[in-house]
Amino acid sequence: MNLKSILLLFVFTGFKCISFAQGNTGIAEKPIVNAFDSSKEKDLKDVFRRKSKNVTDEEQANKKYQFSIVPAVGYTLQTGFAGIISANLAYKTDNNPNTKLSSITPSFTYSQYQQSIIPLLADIWTGNNKYNIVSDNRFVQYPSDIYGLGGRTDPNKGVTINFSGLKLHETVLRAVNENLYLGLGFYYDKYWNIYAIDSLKKRAALRFNNVVGTKEIASGLAFKLLYDNRLNQLNPQNGLYADIVFRPSFTFMGSQTNWQSLLLDIRKYVTFPKGSHNVLAFWNVDWLTTGGAPPYLLLPSTGWDDQYNSGRGYIQGRFRGDNMYYFETEYRYRISRNGLLGGVLFVNAEKFSGEISPQFNTIAPGCGIGLRMKLNKISGANLCVDYGFGENGSRGFFVNLGEVF
Repeated sequence: MNLKSILLLFVFTGFKCISFAQGNTGIAEKPIVNAFDSSKEKDLKDVFRRKSKNVTDEEQANKKYQFSIVPAVGYTLQTGFAGIISANLAYKTDNNPNTKLSSITPSFTYSQYQQSIIPLLADIWTGNNKYNIVSDNRFVQYPSDIYGLGGRTDPNKGVTINFSGLKLHETVLRAVNENLYLGLGFYYDKYWNIYAIDSLKKRAALRFNNVVGTKEIASGLAFKLLYDNRLNQLNPQNGLYADIVFRPSFTFMGSQTNWQSLLLDIRKYVTFPKGSHNVLAFWNVDWLTTGGAPPYLLLPSTGWDDQYNSGRGYIQGRFRGDNMYYFETEYRYRISRNGLLGGVLFVNAEKFSGEISPQFNTIAPGCGIGLRMKLNKISGANLCVDYGFGENGSRGFFVNLGEVF
């Protein structure tokens, strides 16, 4: 389940949202800075919480550490009703406004479908933006649906499975040029106690065991090249993000089989119309199997990208294949002049290659609308509530803290 896919029905008034602290830099970076003036903005803190007489907005922004906690309940296609408690520690390591924001985010979720999700995420920028340390650790106990391979699977013929999962992805990147980073990581994924909850006929059960099995392990290195001239990853106003990750998994490092994958994640942001606060955003993901056969649950799949955000309009895991091609465009616009409320319109398309026949190479479109509520006017962080539509009657809510991409 996507931790960001919980429809937040209750945001407690004591919630302190993420904001920028000041820092200093040594790399001569020139990131593209957000254009809005926070002194003219309003956020949910202004609506629900009386401002302390002793702490001004400027003093709050200049605090080195910003702590957030969000208890909430919600509903999604993947989880049913769910409860979540999430915390966030955000900070900068020096006093230069060009320094990128570091954050550490633990969370716990339990859902109506008896899903337990415990992630610990970290995105740390050292002084002078010299190193970027990225950590993505998750434990899941996760009943969910699978639908086979390719882009033309029947939405009425899914199989509900249960499994336990552990994800340990650790990467260290070093600046090699202005906004350009090169890094090396270690990726470990393990799924165990995999079984079908649904009763299967003998032939279907045999195929399930052959394709999925009862345990999957992938272990190996990750080589990463990153270009990012956005200063604010939570709410980019303009700029370019390009991430290339080559992941080879090896049996000598503990993987069940030898296989390789390549991920290209490119995002572009344009202020439109020029001089406004509105943003036209583009997102392209190519997630490719370049050799061997990854375990079934680690194949490219809808909503299983690192942020669990692809494919709004479809349930997580709806499509799966050896290769995934994904494109999305979103227009983000203001509803209120003070930035408290905004809206989005989005369209996306995804295509998965199948291993049986070219007929599986079909495009699955999605589209939808959304509402944005400003959680913090200093960082620009939004509460994002979207409603997406897919084919064959697929539809549902999709929610994030911070923009989808």
